[in-house]
Amino acid sequence: MIGRAPAPSSKVVLPMTDLKIGVIGFGARGGLARHAHTPGEGSRVTVVADPTPRSKDTARELFGEDVATVDGVDQLLAEHEVDAVMILTPDFAHAEVALKTLGAGVPTFSEKPMAISVEDTDAMLALAMEKRTRLFVGHNMRHMPVIRQMKEIVDSGRIGRVRAIWCRHFVGTGGDFYFKDWHAERAKAMSLLLQKGAHDIDVIHWLAGGYTRRVSGIGDLAVYGDITDRRDNSDRRMGDWYDADIWPPTAQKELNPVIDVEDISMLNMTLDNGVLASYEQCHFTPDYWRNYTVIGDAGRIENMSDGAGGQIHLWESRRSGPGAPDAVEVIARASGGHGGADPSLVGEFLRFVREGGATDVSVIAAREAVATGVYGAESIRHGGIPYDVPPVPTAVREYFDGGQA
Repeated sequence: MIGRAPAPSSKVVLPMTDLKIGVIGFGARGGLARHAHTPGEGSRVTVVADPTPRSKDTARELFGEDVATVDGVDQLLAEHEVDAVMILTPDFAHAEVALKTLGAGVPTFSEKPMAISVEDTDAMLALAMEKRTRLFVGHNMRHMPVIRQMKEIVDSGRIGRVRAIWCRHFVGTGGDFYFKDWHAERAKAMSLLLQKGAHDIDVIHWLAGGYTRRVSGIGDLAVYGDITDRRDNSDRRMGDWYDADIWPPTAQKELNPVIDVEDISMLNMTLDNGVLASYEQCHFTPDYWRNYTVIGDAGRIENMSDGAGGQIHLWESRRSGPGAPDAVEVIARASGGHGGADPSLVGEFLRFVREGGATDVSVIAAREAVATGVYGAESIRHGGIPYDVPPVPTAVREYFDGGQA
């Protein structure tokens, strides 16, 4: 097991034997761990912690009969030696589990959102910094080809200095993905501005080069709250009930007994570098994709799809117009989940476990995405009043942005 990290003046790289990876939580996102299971090639999943027999069986099917299975993080830490862990539990358990693994000195991958409260994200940062335990948050969209290509265009200066970013998120699977289980409950998810919005808020911050310091919002539980057909689905997984043929959204059945998160949300954000941004999320659209518009003082870009083979349009002159951009960039193809982002993300984590140093994903940015989502949800629930988003202390930001040496 890896303990305290070395002093900042030194660098330790683990020898190229297989890293032993523990996985905590093996439900809907459990498949992400398969990218860490490459026996003989650098890493292998050696133990999976999940209390359900179904998850234990699935783990053995995926990783082989030799993988150990335990009920939870306490048993894993007490009985197994691992080089790193991946926390793939439901959102509300991320912080509780991470505080145990970070406290034990085990390099930790936490699936996004980092946590469902700002207090928990800051506690994770503080403990990771105190113990010098490497912390990594799974914001896989930073590895999606569409986002990386847009980032490259922005960084090239082709559209000048970024002044505004707009994001529209059409969540055509919302009724199936988020309103039939714990995601629908504020007590367990806080808001879908975290579960879904944390991705987009992080991308907005990355493309803009700054973090939200003031946010206001409006939103509503416009559709799913009126559906009275309810069921406790804790005995099932999303794949058991998903049905793309259900339409319109009002035809959904067997929703979660408790539904108190918004199914449509709109945020306005002022970033610390003056960039203005907006984020709109709707869970009852027919289509499922994200559209980003980045406006600079010398042009703008917009993705017309977010998948491989789609297009990013660039407007760089006043001669262009609707459907007639000055340039088109095709979104690259890559193998693996989320357009190739998942294997790339896990690969970056494993490299970080071995070597430390800078990563494309950012723990500070993960915290800022949660903070923006939390205060945005509070604004929605308090008449749209603006909220100031508290920044991370300078020393903490410098430590994590500096590669957690």
